[in-house]
Amino acid sequence: MLEIYNSLTRLKETFKTLHEGHVGMYVCGPTVYGDAHLGHARPAITFDVLYRYLMHLGYKVRYVRNITDVGHLEHDADEGEDKIAKKARLEQLEPMEVVQFYTNRYHRDMAALNVLPPSIEPHASGHIIEQIAFVQKILDRGYAYVSNGSVYMDVEKYAKDYPYGKLSGRNLNDIVTETRELDGQEEKKHSYDFALWKKAAPEHIMHWPSPWSEGFPGWHMECSTMGTKYLGEQFDIHGGGLDLIFPHHEAEIAQSCAALGHEPVHYWMHNNMITIAGKKMGKSYNNFITLEQFFTGNHPLLSKPFGPMVIRFFILQAHYRSTVDFSSEALEAAEKGLQRLQEAYSRLMKIQPSAVSHQPSELRRRCQEAMDDDLNTPFVIAALFDSAKMINTIHDGKATISEADLKELREVWKTYAIDILGLRLEDSAASQDGDGAKMKAFHGAIDLLLSIRLQAKQNKDWATSDRIRNSLTELGFQIKDTKDGFEWSI
Repeated sequence: MLEIYNSLTRLKETFKTLHEGHVGMYVCGPTVYGDAHLGHARPAITFDVLYRYLMHLGYKVRYVRNITDVGHLEHDADEGEDKIAKKARLEQLEPMEVVQFYTNRYHRDMAALNVLPPSIEPHASGHIIEQIAFVQKILDRGYAYVSNGSVYMDVEKYAKDYPYGKLSGRNLNDIVTETRELDGQEEKKHSYDFALWKKAAPEHIMHWPSPWSEGFPGWHMECSTMGTKYLGEQFDIHGGGLDLIFPHHEAEIAQSCAALGHEPVHYWMHNNMITIAGKKMGKSYNNFITLEQFFTGNHPLLSKPFGPMVIRFFILQAHYRSTVDFSSEALEAAEKGLQRLQEAYSRLMKIQPSAVSHQPSELRRRCQEAMDDDLNTPFVIAALFDSAKMINTIHDGKATISEADLKELREVWKTYAIDILGLRLEDSAASQDGDGAKMKAFHGAIDLLLSIRLQAKQNKDWATSDRIRNSLTELGFQIKDTKDGFEWSI
């Protein structure tokens, strides 16, 4: 039985779907005004693993992950410039040019990380009509008010009928203290009221007609609208980063209850933050490292380039609800760990079975128990490492394994390491470098050299054999002679 931690109840709960055999899952996607960084990679990978595991369990999953391309203002507030419009103004582009450019690059980076595309990827700008209708529902039920062409949530009135702050654990007094200086506009009744629709200033580039003004939707409105449009008024899972609990997800709950009369989501799931020197990585802190910089090594905090699978493995080594502190040294350690798994998988595929001996494995049970325990990917990885020791022992001829047990072991590795964790183990060098054709040629050249060395050894041409081995060793290659020939790594 899958158990997941529900941020709403602060408990680990047995997962039960609203509709048998089907899962509706909504995850907050990126605001596309800059390149994706490591902080964006974590929720994408976390909920990709959940998506993969739910499908492995036999569920038909509708996974919705949005693209925010309008309404997300600076400082996540109700005042200031739209983040995408500001980028467009600075670069003298149309806002949708900015959106398209960075959406394309986000997709490229997600594909490199082996993140599966969602079932539906709606854009906020493509659902303006639906958002206007959603705002009207809240007005009709008396939980919002119009002021100077903008529409605001009447939080005080709402809080008399519904528990506002239940997801974040905050009360109105706390929220007053935290919001007054940030966005205390005169047109609001209270500083903690948040925008459902904003009247556009004359200089605001992106705006649409509405019953209240020429304007644009509030940042929180898109997720309430698109989540219920594609998944229904109630759905199973809503995910996102821990930093979205307040105000974004808290506002979503309020909007949906105000419009529909009930909460929309059964399980709220949140991944923790990536930090640098203990501080959250993010564009607002100007301490982020883009994924492209990781892949190229072009950043002063990086000792070298790190491939997409190293990044994925680095993130999966920690439980999704724990903080991960970035350092180049931690990535180097993750790279070595990934290489161990890749080498073990390569050896697993080369092992020849024995007709008599057995090496039964509890790997499947351990992996399933770990995944059922709130997606405990570090425990899955630990089980794979333990299995790797057994694989190496069998590969080196110090133990044997039956054909049935070998088939089972290979199936479990493929299921959990490749299909669920999403690690590309089949071709380690190609997955690291991102250029499979070149790396295939590189592999072929090294294999050819070592085949020549092997032939020289068989002919007792020790000078040629030693010259090839010594030259490759000087270049940083590690050569290992085996009973079947040779192995090499860098």
